[in-house]
Amino acid sequence: MAAGSFRRSIASQLSKVLDLPPENLIKSISAVPVSKKRHVADFQLSIASVIENSSSNCLAQDLHLQAEQLAERLKCDSVVSEISAGPGTVNFTINRELLAKTVLQQVWKDGSAYGVKSELFSTVPRQKAVIEFSSPNIAKKFHIGHLRSTIVGNFIANLKVALGHEVVRINYLGDWGMQFGLLGVGFQSFGNKEKLESSPLQHLFEVYVQINKAAEDENTKKLAKDFFRKLEEHDEQTMSIWKQFRDLSIEEYIRIYKRLGVHFDEYSGESFYQEKAQEVLKMLEDKGLLQKTVKGTGIVDLSEKKDLSTVSTVMRSDGTSLYITRQVNLAAAIDRMNKHSWDTMIYVTDKSQSNHFQHLFQILKLMGYDWAERCQHVSFGLVQGMKTRRGEVIFLEDVLNEACSRMLQNMTSTKTTKEVQDPVETAEKVGLAALIIQDFRGLLSSDYQFSWDRALQSRGDTGVFLQYTHARLHSLEQMHGNAELTDVNVACLQEPDAISVLQHLLRYDEVLYRSSQDLQPKHIVSYLLTLSHLAAVAHKTLPVKGSAPDVAQARLCLFQAARSVLASGMKLLGITPVTQM
Repeated sequence: MAAGSFRRSIASQLSKVLDLPPENLIKSISAVPVSKKRHVADFQLSIASVIENSSSNCLAQDLHLQAEQLAERLKCDSVVSEISAGPGTVNFTINRELLAKTVLQQVWKDGSAYGVKSELFSTVPRQKAVIEFSSPNIAKKFHIGHLRSTIVGNFIANLKVALGHEVVRINYLGDWGMQFGLLGVGFQSFGNKEKLESSPLQHLFEVYVQINKAAEDENTKKLAKDFFRKLEEHDEQTMSIWKQFRDLSIEEYIRIYKRLGVHFDEYSGESFYQEKAQEVLKMLEDKGLLQKTVKGTGIVDLSEKKDLSTVSTVMRSDGTSLYITRQVNLAAAIDRMNKHSWDTMIYVTDKSQSNHFQHLFQILKLMGYDWAERCQHVSFGLVQGMKTRRGEVIFLEDVLNEACSRMLQNMTSTKTTKEVQDPVETAEKVGLAALIIQDFRGLLSSDYQFSWDRALQSRGDTGVFLQYTHARLHSLEQMHGNAELTDVNVACLQEPDAISVLQHLLRYDEVLYRSSQDLQPKHIVSYLLTLSHLAAVAHKTLPVKGSAPDVAQARLCLFQAARSVLASGMKLLGITPVTQM
């Protein structure tokens, strides 16, 4: 890794002066973000992170003095051309030609693995991760929360795979419960087999809406209970209807997920764990954890003082195997550990379920499963204001169609679109990029107001701008051919705008490391948007066309490196880069 060789070189010199092992210093040396004020150093060492007695109340002037003293004891060499002290930092500027040569060579050599091979990840053990995400309820709205869960879960899975971990992607469907009693009765009254086969999600939703209007009717209630009871008893005919609903829905989901570029290794669901849920209740009882309230509800006491101040309900008062979320999720967690022997399990849902998962993990721990500490809930906020032109969003496909049609309209109104070979496919990919970037720009736990106009702007910090930049850099390569790295004269890349791109490329491994630690995509989004802005400026000020051959080759190589890293980062986020726009 380019940044790695520079960090090691700096750490080696620092270790002699500070009498600390170089490996202890590596993570304290970070690449400096590019500044519009121009000249910034390439790396900096935070004094507070290496001075033993530095406490939080250490005075700023003391740190600055220590930085100056340390800077004076260090010497420039063939790698570092300048050393200076900043407020509590020691700053290092790399030899400019070495910077260009090393960064370009590393991007060329590592390709899509650039950044992930960094020594920042050398101490991170390779693990097996189970990630549960998307998880829609059959016959209910595939609402915007499910879209967030789908793209966030996909990002986490992509990042883990890129970093060498083994990942099992699970879609845990809401495919059981009393709503299937209603749905079964509704289908007998309002169902249409042709509609079910041609558009299962839409049709089951329509049936569910219709039967819900009659849900308070005593006769309907009785019929629904009877239908669900037959399901629980595995009545052959009833199971066959339920299985058809489930199978056709999954087929349709797979088709829609394909549009999103998302796949799952396993389609699981609440239906799988009905019998195992009863075993979990038995285990809770055997361990003395299951208590009954006066009304007969089954609870687990989670309070520290065991005074019932915090309890979790795991069984309804009738004691039946009616779907109870926690009971089923406990069974699913235990089953997945037995089946996959995972190192970490991540649930991706909206933040309203935080309490549920907190209780789930606590109960597992009380049951003696120490691995509960390796379970994690990645929560996200709510999206407000996402509507199609026809009104409220109901199905994910409505959102994808809307993004595609709006993007197609925007593209048609620009003069370059006639050159695009497949405008609809391009509009689909660019529209999806717009949705993902608008979603990923802030902290996942934040709510945000969705705006089609803002998401689809071609300038500014949008997915459309990332796609536009990628397509533009790709066409530059098409026009001038690929630069051969062996021919590059790096002395031709000393302009400030070239240096800014190179400095930014240096930081990529740190950005990936940060996202891998907190599972927030915003670090990568921010990095790619800055890269695109820097590349856009360089594209204007450093023309390839009309420049001397060695200058043109060097610049082309720089733009290729920027495009390569841009494409890798976009793919991690779940975006397919376009080559024409």
